[in-house]
Amino acid sequence: MKLNRIEVLGKNEIQQIHETTLELLESVGVKVESEEARNFLEENGAIVNDLNQKDFIKFPKELVLEQLKNVPDSFSLWGPDGSYQVEINTSKVNFSTFGAAMRMYDPSKKSRTRKSLLKDAINHIRVVNGLNNIISSHVDVWPNDVPFTELHCHALREWAKHSYKPYGMACYGRTATQDMLNIASIVVGGKEELIKRPRLLGVFNPTSPLRLPQILLNGLFIFAKYKQPINITSAASAGSTAPVTLAGLLTQTNMEILSAIVLTQLISPGTPVLYGSTNTIMDPPSGNMAYGSIEFGLITVAAAQLAHFYNIPSKGSGALTDSKCFDLQNGFERFMTLSFAANAGHNYITCAGTYESSISEALELLVIDDEMAGMIKRGIEGIEVNTDTIASEEIIKIATTEGNYLGTKHSVKNTRKEIFVPKIVNRERRSRWRREGSKDMMTIAREKVEEILKSQQGPGLSPDIEAELTRYTKMVASRSLDDYRRLEGMDDSKGPVEISGFKIE
Repeated sequence: MKLNRIEVLGKNEIQQIHETTLELLESVGVKVESEEARNFLEENGAIVNDLNQKDFIKFPKELVLEQLKNVPDSFSLWGPDGSYQVEINTSKVNFSTFGAAMRMYDPSKKSRTRKSLLKDAINHIRVVNGLNNIISSHVDVWPNDVPFTELHCHALREWAKHSYKPYGMACYGRTATQDMLNIASIVVGGKEELIKRPRLLGVFNPTSPLRLPQILLNGLFIFAKYKQPINITSAASAGSTAPVTLAGLLTQTNMEILSAIVLTQLISPGTPVLYGSTNTIMDPPSGNMAYGSIEFGLITVAAAQLAHFYNIPSKGSGALTDSKCFDLQNGFERFMTLSFAANAGHNYITCAGTYESSISEALELLVIDDEMAGMIKRGIEGIEVNTDTIASEEIIKIATTEGNYLGTKHSVKNTRKEIFVPKIVNRERRSRWRREGSKDMMTIAREKVEEILKSQQGPGLSPDIEAELTRYTKMVASRSLDDYRRLEGMDDSKGPVEISGFKIE
């Protein structure tokens, strides 16, 4: 029998959250900060709210329910050269990376971290490509040595060179997102091929409470038109950007996610989406978001249940920790959050490789998280009971011969099926462990990273594609911030522009 899914909500409780969500979407709505999106929604049946709630759009119940019918319950992603394919559906559990790491683990530094660079982003892509259980990577490591306005060009170029797996990027705006789709089209051989076999996973984060931000809406339109799957994930904090009660947080974020899903389906019916959660609590003593909290696990489980209720593939977060070092807190928080997400039945689980609330990254943690993912997958499989696995004949045979089960045909046949054999967990006796250098897990993981980086090779790029990408990147580099303001329809904005959490002065 497979392991039963963890549940924290009863059917009546899910129904109550669902019905309240629909009521509030119809009576209050959400703030849609893009005029283009507001006009488009109004043309398709949404309602502009009164003047006291400027930019709020109401979503009639019938509109929401009708558009939810268009969301597919499965989709596939491919790697850049098309040789790697993975299916995301409502029953399968997959593991991936995600984060916004501005710092890399570096034991040679006094702080144990340093600013992340493009070479770190490249190594991140390459290590993920060499792992068994992590199916894709994202722009998780932010290269501080690359201009922010060019980051997407460099990241996609290196992904195309070094990886066979899919890639995730946020909806950075109309301009950068169109760049992403153009670059991916160059790499894969054309727009039609990209639409037919998606390579990119877009990321759209509503801003709690109840805001769909303009810069990300601009990008959402492009991703949806190209039929690239979109990870729609709220990241609210109970007690600060959402009600302190977990049920209140779930209701508010359900409003945010469903409103964005409705928009994707109106733009392009059948666009694949993930119903996502990186929601957590505000830590009362510090005021910080607590990603390693037990409440984070409860919220993650509830989000999976809501996604299952709507029959939409879900994205949950795991392997998260607030620890700033590699201690017991780091270990138990990342395993707890990963286990909650997997055992709740989330279909796309991030955030391998990160620590310090996803601000920092360690390649060693990618290797460790990959092994944890393998263990958890084995746990989810549960225990298979049949005539062969009960092994009554085997038991009788050993009982009558006074032997043991080492090397029997039954053991040889079933050992690999039944037992997960870890690669970096050490189960040896102390004497052998000492003879082999008394290595801790981080040391073993570092050796695995070095092994991957020494041998891993990606599909590479032809000289013609390299030249075309170089020309495209030079064009992107020639744009000014004023160009971006104009292209994003933000000419009248004053002060710094915020793009996916980063302020561009």
